Amino acid sequence: MRIVSGEFGGRPLKTLDGKNTRPTSDKVRGAMFNMIGPYFDGGRVLDLFAGSGGLAIEAVSRGMDTAVLVEKHSGAQAIVQENIKMTKVPEKFTLLKMEAERALSQLTGTFDVIFLDPPYAKEQIVANIEAMDRLGLLGEDVMIVCETDKAVQLPEEIGSVGIWKEKIYGISKVTVYVR
Repeated sequence: MRIVSGEFGGRPLKTLDGKNTRPTSDKVRGAMFNMIGPYFDGGRVLDLFAGSGGLAIEAVSRGMDTAVLVEKHSGAQAIVQENIKMTKVPEKFTLLKMEAERALSQLTGTFDVIFLDPPYAKEQIVANIEAMDRLGLLGEDVMIVCETDKAVQLPEEIGSVGIWKEKIYGISKVTVYVR
């Protein structure tokens, strides 16, 4: 796997072996960013289930200012740290080594792009978006990018956001919520 485009484009990403993480393929990641960008003029990113960190690193590569990555699995945390080191701008990234729910209760400020690719998709996504909305973490023009199995049907609206775009890529579905 590699960073698809931007400042770090072409650089390799390490991934964790096994079933603890399911890294988004280069093809799906590229398509995802074409849906929401593909490039950005600053902003703040949250990747609530970081895995290898590829989505947040791709977002910063494409112009976001900073990223917060949340990952509870210790093996994946080590991979995220290696991938952040590869960027040579570690100051743009913050890794929170904890579960998503705990991280949400500790975060401050707002986010412009949020990636949600949780292990138990539908219920987790709905609960996370409702919590972020209630906690004031959603920026005015926020885009929440959810990756699920193509069979998962997410609600049209969750809190103050609604589905803007939805596309299927192989076995994956990408759903983008906006205000």
